[in-house]
Amino acid sequence: MIGNSLRWELNAFTGFIERQKNLYRRYWAWEAVWLLYNLVSVLSIGYLASGLSTLGLEPGHSNLQQAQLYLLVGALLWTYLSMVFFEIAFAITWERWEGTIEYTFMAPIRRLTHLLGMCAASLIYGIARAALIGLALVFLFNLDLSHANYWAALAIFAAATLPLLGLGIFTSILPLLSPEKGEQMAFAVQGVLLLISGVYYPITVLPGPLHLAGILSPLTYTLDGVREALLHGLSLTGALPDVGILLVMGIVLVPASVWCFGRAEERAKRLGLLKRSG
Repeated sequence: MIGNSLRWELNAFTGFIERQKNLYRRYWAWEAVWLLYNLVSVLSIGYLASGLSTLGLEPGHSNLQQAQLYLLVGALLWTYLSMVFFEIAFAITWERWEGTIEYTFMAPIRRLTHLLGMCAASLIYGIARAALIGLALVFLFNLDLSHANYWAALAIFAAATLPLLGLGIFTSILPLLSPEKGEQMAFAVQGVLLLISGVYYPITVLPGPLHLAGILSPLTYTLDGVREALLHGLSLTGALPDVGILLVMGIVLVPASVWCFGRAEERAKRLGLLKRSG
């Protein structure tokens, strides 16, 4: 009985990944547009650093190159993190727009299976897009990563997955609570994370309240840790504090977000908020 139940949940898990893949394929033109937008955004940051020398702001070639790497790593990571966050947060909006959300919520599967299936599809897609943009950066910029410790960067990157999923699931609750304004609220949350997480600057430059918020953001530790590993060769042992913090955050955020999603789902069903819009 347990084996059959587990097999059923695994089939459902892969089914949600397959469904997201079909949606990406169905709207491939829009996905191409967003990929181009992400690529242009990252390249703009890289050329911003390159252009500092023409403004007379170059204190030294090595310093300028470090600034360029700092900004490029931040921009590339933010492209990945925000894309995964966006895909998870807007999964409910997609389903409501497609008219399938009621059927999904009535399906005889655990909500955790549903949410993790969507998250897994978003992670796979996000990594693929970030890899394409990363390849473009290698060809267009003379990046010096000779001191990089890729294992440490990978460990931090992997540990960041859990809290990122938790934040995405939390934000996906917003369209359930407010079908009219939930989507815009999700954009606002994404903007706050961009502000406080040190994507383009260290959080030490932020005023007190925003600095405190940055310390509580898991994206801050992801960006700082990966930057240290790629730019300064942070050892795997040295990366363990960031990995530990991210795992603890994930252990707290994921169960809490799934529980809150369940309460929001019950409210949406009670108030009849699952009808298709658009």
